[in-house]
Amino acid sequence: MALDLDAIRKRLSGLQNQTGRTNNLWKPEPGKQTIRIVPYQYNKDNPFIELFFHYGLNGKTFLSPVTHGEADPVVEFAEKLKATGNRDDWQMSRKLEPKMRTYVPVIVRGQESEGVKLWGFGKTVYQELLSFIADPDYGDITDLNAGRDVTVEFMTAAELGKQYPQTTIRIKPNQTPATEDKNVAEAIMNGQKDANDIFKKVSYDELKEQLAIWLDPEQGESETSTGSATPGANTQPTSTNTKKVDDVNTAFDELFNN
Repeated sequence: MALDLDAIRKRLSGLQNQTGRTNNLWKPEPGKQTIRIVPYQYNKDNPFIELFFHYGLNGKTFLSPVTHGEADPVVEFAEKLKATGNRDDWQMSRKLEPKMRTYVPVIVRGQESEGVKLWGFGKTVYQELLSFIADPDYGDITDLNAGRDVTVEFMTAAELGKQYPQTTIRIKPNQTPATEDKNVAEAIMNGQKDANDIFKKVSYDELKEQLAIWLDPEQGESETSTGSATPGANTQPTSTNTKKVDDVNTAFDELFNN
């Protein structure tokens, strides 16, 4: 049997991209760690990078085009569902809306040699960091010479006895330089990875195809080349929800096929 070289190359590329992304991202481990948020090389006026993602769409995560101010077929479909005034449609639209996750460039104290990484967090941590930066008593905590380190404490869901983990931050009171080594400072400001190279854009047509599979799991099962894990793929519609499924598929056809 001949080897499928195209499939092998595609898989190798995927593994390489996954490794590259892991190396350029930072996630806090359980306990306390100290980091320093630094200016973003590609936007020195704002270190915060707001990205919007579709999570769990056929078992995958996709960067929404709205991140770059572009049209997103999943968002368009969600808006159409909202407009029906139907409660079930509204709930489905909420599942389809992209969720924002914010990233900032950081160096990890004790691991400075690993370079700048991107730390991603949710709304609560984002608001807290913004409130510190807006406070004149703290000022620009990202300043390379007169900024402040940040203590990040991460607690797992198991530790908390809750459904979700928890991340808390504390801004150090003392202003300190990020580094006193000019070469390291140069590397910090000119050796960062562009977030756009880590989180690749997805085309309108590709997302539209994923949405169609999400609406019709049997289609996803038949297209084994996609390798998608489709939530609910083994659940057959009952007579009580067949009309709802048909109505949703009709809405999809009206939006994209007419």
